[in-house]
Amino acid sequence: MKVAVPKELVPGERRVALTPDAVAALIKGGLEVLVETHAGDGAFHYDAAYEKAGARIVAAAADLYGQADVVLKVQKPAANEVAQLREGGVLIAFLQALTSPDLVQQLAARRISSFGMEQVPRISRAQKMDALSSQANLAGYKAVLIAAESLPKFFPMLMTAAGTIFAARVLVIGAGVAGLQAIATARRLGAQVWGYDVRAVVKEQIESLGAKFLEFDLGISDAEDKGGYAKALSAEASRRQQEMLGEKTKEFDVVVTTALVPGRAAPRLVTKETVAGMKPGSVIVDLAAEAGGNCELTEADKVVVTTGGVTIHGPTNLPSTMPVNASQLYARNVSELLGTLIKDNALAINLEDDVVKGACITHSGEIVNDAVKAAIAGKNV
Repeated sequence: MKVAVPKELVPGERRVALTPDAVAALIKGGLEVLVETHAGDGAFHYDAAYEKAGARIVAAAADLYGQADVVLKVQKPAANEVAQLREGGVLIAFLQALTSPDLVQQLAARRISSFGMEQVPRISRAQKMDALSSQANLAGYKAVLIAAESLPKFFPMLMTAAGTIFAARVLVIGAGVAGLQAIATARRLGAQVWGYDVRAVVKEQIESLGAKFLEFDLGISDAEDKGGYAKALSAEASRRQQEMLGEKTKEFDVVVTTALVPGRAAPRLVTKETVAGMKPGSVIVDLAAEAGGNCELTEADKVVVTTGGVTIHGPTNLPSTMPVNASQLYARNVSELLGTLIKDNALAINLEDDVVKGACITHSGEIVNDAVKAAIAGKNV
């Protein structure tokens, strides 16, 4: 069976779906691996390393797609890439299926068995396949480094002959994987850190990292869905949350926002009025920029400096700025998922398996993921 790794085409994407060590493991397991030439260059994995691992380098993407039984990617494919996939083949990538109806329908039409890495269920057995978490760790870490570089102050407290410099005050909004990593990183840099999440259940996790938990009474009892994500709030609860955050946010030097609801626009947590009340020189790093931003003034992939001197970063792909480790972790995630689809070196897609069923988007010409079907039905109304 042939597994193929094409070059990523999205501008700025430096990750690669398989690293040479992951290739070697798959080949040892009896698979054949094809890698498009220069596919790993952005992550500093060059063709020679793949060849040494046992992969075959393919010069043209069309030849690669034409031979592949399974295609592994990081980013979702463009329409012309889908057209090159072998009908009836397998595709594994971050498909963003909940918000990509045209892509999903195109995959179904070509009878592609597609698996979205973002749809891997959050259950114990699937932890090694959880690419959202592995990449979010990198994003949370890098967000704090961006904030520290932009902030015109020290993060740690310093006691000098010229006087004492007090530690920066950092607020991290959202205590998922990215948020917890941001909290841990800011603490390591010596800042005073607070964490906020609508899910009160994460208080212990925030405090275990040495941060304080910012707690508001929004009048809700259960803010977490069965997948462990925050639920979308009612209009009234959202309004109260904005008001309460607005009062507190102006006390901080740095705000890192990470709040996302899968398949929906990012919740608006930091209004332009809140930003106007922040101290000159303050920094916001909005990790929800790709989904519209948690901050009203965020612009995706831009740095905005307000008239009041607040700097707002809206990065959309921070893991790609750390492509060596990002690719290493993603390759392990995707290899683990691939392993659940293979038996005796042949494809054996078992939709009775909870992991396979959760991640599968299209199969045998049909859209099989319930959440994706519902999202597409909503978009077509």
